[in-house]
This record gives sequence, structure tokens and C-alpha cells, in this order.
Amino acid sequence: MSAPFLKVAGLTAGYGASQALFGVDLDVGTGEVVALMGRNGMGKTTTIKTVCKLLPITGGSIMIDGRDTKRIPVHKAARLGIGLVPEGRRCFPNLSVEENLVAAARSGEWTFDEVAKLFPRLAERRTQSASTLSGGEQQMLAIGRALMTNPKLLILDEATEGLAPVVRQEIWAAIYALKDSGLSILVVDKTIRELKAVADRCVILERGQSVWTDKPENLSDEVCARYLGV
Repeated sequence: MSAPFLKVAGLTAGYGASQALFGVDLDVGTGEVVALMGRNGMGKTTTIKTVCKLLPITGGSIMIDGRDTKRIPVHKAARLGIGLVPEGRRCFPNLSVEENLVAAARSGEWTFDEVAKLFPRLAERRTQSASTLSGGEQQMLAIGRALMTNPKLLILDEATEGLAPVVRQEIWAAIYALKDSGLSILVVDKTIRELKAVADRCVILERGQSVWTDKPENLSDEVCARYLGV
């Protein structure tokens, strides 16, 4: 069995003197979809930020494609193959849809035309500025922008939060299509039903620690009630 593309072991991190992660363990294999779950404030976004080197590691390790990232500069770590769709979308509001996508582009199979196949609305709004798009369209743009970096691992942090149900369905359909394409995905979302349907494995965080890792079919009502508050 090949080594996972992402392997996080005993990860600790925080914000200044305030520690937020106390031992996170997770890995994502090639072509695997892993759901990172937990109640609000349990360390999911902090874990993602630390993996992407937006926060410093204080302990443990993060291996990306077999390389320890602890001493790799941020700009070099970004080239290791992670595409981040951050919470809150963060598109460039004054740039057009096409300019937003091209600004992040690296050579590979994901081009504007391929993103447009995944999200036809972006092709229709190609010349519009991002600020004129709906929230759902901005989310599609954020995902398309991450794909244009031609990542080996796509990280989605709350990609469907606050969206209308019909748009949520479009985003989930895109995630299924990306899974079918063989892309590795780490996804955070509050919708347990959709996560269970798409994920190969689930990792639950509780107070900055990994407390449960297993296949989604083993995510019982008891586990949900204990760790997810449902």
C-alpha cells in the first residue's frame, strides 16, 4: 500500500499563546475522500490552516507527498499539490470570473474550459466581476480557482455553508464528480448525511484532538450524539 498523500500525526498548533490543537491525527490517501468533522470550535479550520502553513506547527508532523513540511517555506509548500477552498470564499471582487481563475492557474488538466464543464454558470459569467456573483456562484468560483492550481489534494472548508438548497446540490454534485475523477479530497461540512454519502473515511475532532476515525457506515447515532451534537 502506498503512503498517504497527506499524513498528519500528533499535530499541535494555536494562535499565539492560545493552544487550539492538542494532537490531531489524520491522513488522506490518493483518490480518497476524508471528512473532517466535529462541532464548531473543535479545531477543524485550525487544522486546515496549519496543514496549509497559514499557522505554525508547534508539535507533531505534517507530511505532504512524503515530505515533512515543518521547515518548508510557505511559498514552496503551496507547490506541493494542495488546493484550498477556504471558509468564506475570498474571491478577488474586482477581477472577472476568468481573471480570478487564470490568476491561480498552473499547468495541468484543469483549465478554464474544464472548470466551465464542472460549473457551466462560470462560463456564462466569464466577464463579470466576482463581486456581482451570487454567494453560490462565488463558491463555485472559489472551487474552480483551487482546481486551476491543478492540486493533488483539494481541501474544502465549509463549501456549502449558507447556500440555497439547489446550489448546495450543485456543489455536492461537483464534489462527487471530483471524487470520480480520482482527486484526493479533505472536506469539512456540517451536513452529516452528505458527508457520509461521499466520504471514504471520517475523522472527528473534539477539543483539538482526533477522537474517532472510521468508515462512514460506522458513524452511529451514538457517535453523532456524543461528538457532533445531533
